Formats: sequence, structure tokens, C-alpha cells
Amino acid sequence: MKKSILIILLLVGVSVSSFSQGGAVLLGLPYEEIHASSDEPMPYQYLREADVMWSKTIWRKIELKEKMNHILYLPVSPVGKRMSLIDCLLYGIHKGGLTPYDESGPDEFGIIMTEDEVHKKMGAKSTTSMVETLEGWSEVTIDEPYKSENIKSYLLKELWFFDKQRSVLEVRIIGICPILETFREEDVDREDPQMKKTFWVYYPEARELLAAQSIYNPYNDIKSLTYDDILQKRYFSSYVFKESTPYDRPLLEYTTGLETLLEAESIKEDIFNFEQDLWEY
Repeated sequence: MKKSILIILLLVGVSVSSFSQGGAVLLGLPYEEIHASSDEPMPYQYLREADVMWSKTIWRKIELKEKMNHILYLPVSPVGKRMSLIDCLLYGIHKGGLTPYDESGPDEFGIIMTEDEVHKKMGAKSTTSMVETLEGWSEVTIDEPYKSENIKSYLLKELWFFDKQRSVLEVRIIGICPILETFREEDVDREDPQMKKTFWVYYPEARELLAAQSIYNPYNDIKSLTYDDILQKRYFSSYVFKESTPYDRPLLEYTTGLETLLEAESIKEDIFNFEQDLWEY
């Protein structure tokens, strides 16, 4: 009898233990979730100015319509704690931890914007109309909010450099700029989209926010990713939009169609060849 009671108590203890393991049973998981994101970005390797023997600044464009880049666009509206890249940036601006800069300034990070100015750049506006009431006609103001799903691409400002101390060619993202897709009023069929830069964000300042935002990993449910992972590990498709030259002009200003893509590939090849030419075999 005592032996039977002992066995029952052991079984009850095992059951209680299984329900207390981090809520694994409640989550429908056969294991205890003990791995958690550090919510901190991986620190950069220390770099001295004297160790940089070559550098090149380029601007890169990420088109969200490409399948590989959908992870930066979805979800269109926040789902639980998940949000798109633009909603994550706007959340950081709203909370006051992220500084937006005016894209029309002489320098990407020269003029600070307010949150209201950011919303206007995103398409928010107020319109007035006359409404008939019992007392007659009166003017009513209607606020139209911005639509974050209209952000269809991003610009990245990058610095490529060669660190002679470690003998490596590296790239660091300097800034990120969402680009808004709009249409003219006369373009009823929406056949000619107009792309407008909205605001710049200094990427090193945004890394902590982006590293804390977990996003869906389409390749592995058990290992979540962050926006900092996507950008730092180059899990996106893009092309060179501009490079630092005496003319400081985007490629689209002096090339068209296939010429633009070929010129972008030529810039990438020049960077690759520079690194290869440093080595002797």
C-alpha cells in the first residue's frame, strides 16, 4: 500500500513539473524555451582611423517588391509584437529614442525633424470641406493619417573600408531612409509611381531598437531573426544607387534601364577587385 502511494506521488510530481517548465505545455511545445534574444546588437570591432587605408561611400537601394525583401515589408500592420521595418522605425521616433533627419538637407544627418514633420513626409495631411448642418454650412477639418504600407523601398548609406590592422574589407551601414510611393491626382490608373525620400535615421543609433525587434524567420521557426540581423548579415537583395564621386549624382541621372544595372555591378566589381589586388600568392 505504501509503495502504491509513493508511485502516485511521484507521478503527480512529474505532472506538476511538466506544467511549470516555462509554460511549455501551454505554448504547445514539447520542450522548455530557455533560449532568449539578448536584445542587444553585436558590437562592432574596434577601429582606429590610422588603420583605415581605403574607404568608399555608396548608397544602396532595397526594393521591397522583391521576394527576398518581403521580410522587411510584412506584416503590413502590426500583429502582436511583430511589425514591419517602417513601423519599427516610427515606433522608435514616437518613443523619443530615435532621431529622424530631414532628407532634403545638405547632409543626411544635418537637420533634425519633429514627429509631426515625419508624419507629413509619410503622407499624413489635413483637408477642409464644407458640411451642411442644421445651423447651415460649416467648415470641417478631416485628418488623413499616413499609410506605412506605402513605403516600398529603402536607401542605405554604407561605408566600405579596408582595415589594414586585421587585413579585412568591411562594410558598415551609416544610415537608412524609407522611400514613399505616391501617385499624382491626374494619374487615375496609378501607372506612374512617384518615389519620394521621407527621412533619414542614423543606423548606429537605431541598432539597439532593431536588435530588439524579433521578426518571423521563414526558414526556421525555432530561431527568430531581428532587423539588425537582416541588415548586418546582408539577408536582403539590393543594388548600388549612388557612389561617392566628385559629381555626387545617382546612377539614374546619367544612365537608363540596363545601363543602370551594369554601372551598379561595375561599382561592386571595383570594390571586389580592390580587395583582391591587395593579396599576393
